[in-house]
Amino acid sequence: MNKVVLVGRLTKDIELRYTQKGTAVASFTIAIDRRFKNQNGEKETDFINCVAWGAQGETASKYVGKGSQIGVCGRIQTRSYEANDGGRRYVTEVVCEEIEFLSSGGNQNRSGGYSPAKQDQNRNSNSDFGVPMDDFQPLEDDDDDLPF
Repeated sequence: MNKVVLVGRLTKDIELRYTQKGTAVASFTIAIDRRFKNQNGEKETDFINCVAWGAQGETASKYVGKGSQIGVCGRIQTRSYEANDGGRRYVTEVVCEEIEFLSSGGNQNRSGGYSPAKQDQNRNSNSDFGVPMDDFQPLEDDDDDLPF
């Protein structure tokens, strides 16, 4: 089984390219703080390279940018290529199967117009989900309906 789930922040804006056949390829790096501190009492951070293909990559590049917190699910892949100096280089990266936009970096409004809406804090909204409470009917406490 090859499955990875990561939550972190984008280190820079997503780099969107297209293959010769027109397929979108989005490349980005996620910074993830480790839960523990090193011997000097400092937090350490891992920088994980990721790639997202097709519409998923295009959407991600449109709506999130540097500093945005995202979650990715995917698989780890190692690939190789020939560098300009003729040497073989190896790259290990996460090929994203799912991407969740968890927050935007500094609430910036990207070209797609995505900006997380502020939650309506009045009594008619459910602050956990942003759903108006007027759409729900209260349940009656009727123990006679219980099957036991």
